[in-house]
Amino acid sequence: MLPQIVTDRLGVPYERIRYRQADTDVTPIGGGHGGSRTLEIGGSAVLAAADEVIAKAKLIAGHLLEAAAGDIVFADGRFTIAGTDRSVTMTEVIAASLDPARLPEGVPGGLDVALTHELNLLSYPNGCHVAEVEVDLETGAVALVRHTVVHDLGTIIHPLTVDGQVTGATTQGIGQALLEAIVYDESGQLLTGSLMDYAVPRAADLPRFRTAYYEGAPTANNPLGLKGAGEAGCGGAPPALVNAVVDALAEFGVRHIDMPLTPERVWRAIHARTPRRAEPEPA
Repeated sequence: MLPQIVTDRLGVPYERIRYRQADTDVTPIGGGHGGSRTLEIGGSAVLAAADEVIAKAKLIAGHLLEAAAGDIVFADGRFTIAGTDRSVTMTEVIAASLDPARLPEGVPGGLDVALTHELNLLSYPNGCHVAEVEVDLETGAVALVRHTVVHDLGTIIHPLTVDGQVTGATTQGIGQALLEAIVYDESGQLLTGSLMDYAVPRAADLPRFRTAYYEGAPTANNPLGLKGAGEAGCGGAPPALVNAVVDALAEFGVRHIDMPLTPERVWRAIHARTPRRAEPEPA
């Protein structure tokens, strides 16, 4: 996603961009990417750096075109003298920036930019999760038949990555709702210390998600207009799923079940109440 921002902003072919992370020689500070901060903070920083590159490149483009930098406009990877068809490409400006003989007086070579970007305003996505479940009354097992997700994530930079984030986070939420629990015995010994004991969702536990996105309300809290997608599914999936199960068991007087909704807990909830029966009509 970060190289894509550079491509879109500077018009440099994607395949010519090299992205390096987790190298302290290049990035001595920072926590790397992950979750919603990847684009809210990291993406905004890349965009700010790209804009500084453009500002410096306009000086060089103006020199090459024998025009004032203020008369240069940049779009689609080209620097053009406003109102004319005279232009040079970003690639040509990059090459000129490395040639001292082609630089304007007082402009250092290269287009390297280093900056510190801080973001103090957070953005929050909006969304809706709808779960359809089937409950086996004999065993208490819950099957998630269908799960629909609609999210307002502001500007979407890379749809495939967003799909992966929403799917992964929703799966995490489903695992929390149905399967995952830390269990200790009476002495405080952890009983779920490995994946042999701790249940996580598998492909067989999941339906094919239906997802949709609304991009009509970009946030003003960052220059990209995007809202965090990394954790979106974690918040919506558990209450949707638990409420669906409680609703399915309403005729048994079930009003609440603690997560995770294991078959044992669901079975006990079913049998803890007397099913409601319709009153016979008077003779």
